[in-house]
Amino acid sequence: MNLDWVNTFLQAGDLPLALAALALATLVSEDLTCIAAGLLVAAGKLAFWPAVAACFVGIFIGDLLLVLLGRRLGQGAVGRWPLRGRVSVEAVMRAERWFARRGAWVILASRFMPGTRLPTYVAAGMLRVSWVKFTGWFALACVLWTPLLVGAATVAGEAATGWLQTWAHVSAGLVISGAVVWVLARVGLQAATWRGRRLLLGKWRRLTRWEFWPRWAVYPPVVAYCLWLALRHRGLTLFTAVNPGIGAAGGLVGESKSEILTGLAGAGDAVAPWILVTGGDLPVREDAVGRFAAVHGWPVVLKPDVGERGTGVTIVRDAGEARAALEAEPRALIAQRYVPGVEYGVFYIRIPGAVRGRIFAVTDKRMVEVAGDGRRTLEALILADERAVCMGSFFLEKFAARLDEVSETGRRVVLTELGTHCRGAMFLDGAALVTPELEAEIERVSRTFEGFYFGRYDVRTESAEAFRRGEFQVIELNGLTSEATSIYDPQHAVWHGWRVLCEQWRLAFEIGAANRKAGERIWSVGEVVTLLRKESA
Repeated sequence: MNLDWVNTFLQAGDLPLALAALALATLVSEDLTCIAAGLLVAAGKLAFWPAVAACFVGIFIGDLLLVLLGRRLGQGAVGRWPLRGRVSVEAVMRAERWFARRGAWVILASRFMPGTRLPTYVAAGMLRVSWVKFTGWFALACVLWTPLLVGAATVAGEAATGWLQTWAHVSAGLVISGAVVWVLARVGLQAATWRGRRLLLGKWRRLTRWEFWPRWAVYPPVVAYCLWLALRHRGLTLFTAVNPGIGAAGGLVGESKSEILTGLAGAGDAVAPWILVTGGDLPVREDAVGRFAAVHGWPVVLKPDVGERGTGVTIVRDAGEARAALEAEPRALIAQRYVPGVEYGVFYIRIPGAVRGRIFAVTDKRMVEVAGDGRRTLEALILADERAVCMGSFFLEKFAARLDEVSETGRRVVLTELGTHCRGAMFLDGAALVTPELEAEIERVSRTFEGFYFGRYDVRTESAEAFRRGEFQVIELNGLTSEATSIYDPQHAVWHGWRVLCEQWRLAFEIGAANRKAGERIWSVGEVVTLLRKESA
């Protein structure tokens, strides 16, 4: 936090104004202001107890203002400024349940639990708690919290400033010290509870396990290899000819799911039934989904006709849920029969002119679930599970309204219903599942799609045994930029992932070269750039 504005008042000898400025600053960020106050104490510019008192006054008033806001606006408070986007309805509802069970102790505990303070105080206002009864608890929480954080910043600031003075001006030292203290305070507070430690463990695993890394951290070596392939084949965009039957440069980005499924029409029952629900009037769209469900039954999967990585995919179980999903997504959607069972990804590649293609990779998609024990809440079960904790924050937000539920012993709670890694599914290498029967059926289905040579099927089947027999239904087919997602098996190192991705793209360029020789169109660099810009807009 920049201390110059406070230093100005102190240098002018106006201590009351400097303390008032600190109190007001807590309304912007309580923790950072306390740390800034501690650093001023460490620098000898402010006495400890006046600094604590200023922060206490600001924090206490801020807490009461949050309660007043919740009292005046009710449930609508979370949808209005300044709370819009900062606190969810689910978090406030959960805080209300805490009040029902633990009463005033919730106020004290929330002060030391990151992420719970804001919804708890807003919920206190919505519940119209007694000012006389609860004001003392707010004051006690501030009395315990404020000197603790200001004191920690003072101690750390004194140590850091003494070291940094040998090479930098004290103000720079204070800024750096403040950043260090802020990080340590955040981590330390989180590590003080079992919940916080489990969430920290999840973050650590996401950082150290490459399957969770963002694309920009994984793909640089692959991009470099693709540039070499472009030079070798004398075509920077040669890959756009990999699937002449699929639009959007063979499935580079923004391809239509309905057009691809139409291309697979000749596969018959091997493709899950679906219809296109165009954008437009809501009643018309509702009617279309309702008529589809009347034939194929609920639940129904709704997903954007153009979309990636599971974005916007919803499983609706009745007309009410379907209406809500249609209202949330006005664009064209695919309505598809929900296929129960297990899910696999099958990457298929065929060189033009070859007698047969081959299965390049198989991904065994495991949906994450936890088992009730009649004692622990859903939140505790999620955080205790060694896989679910890797995406702990995601699951806690997804199931915010159910986190306090206690399931009976043995009852399974499914956390992921969609085979998408970014939404919680675990990917395993399923190469051992490949059989001649599976290869023959994948080949048959692929041959029904004119102009398809390269991509990944997402399929569902009743069991691994049925899958080996070649019994499955296709729920989606992805083109050029689909991945052999078996690389994300936790047993595979990033080196394995790079090797497979490079091999995948080598084959894409080889197929593109063969199709170019056969006269297929190659997209220009300008067309590719325009397509990418359109999809990123």
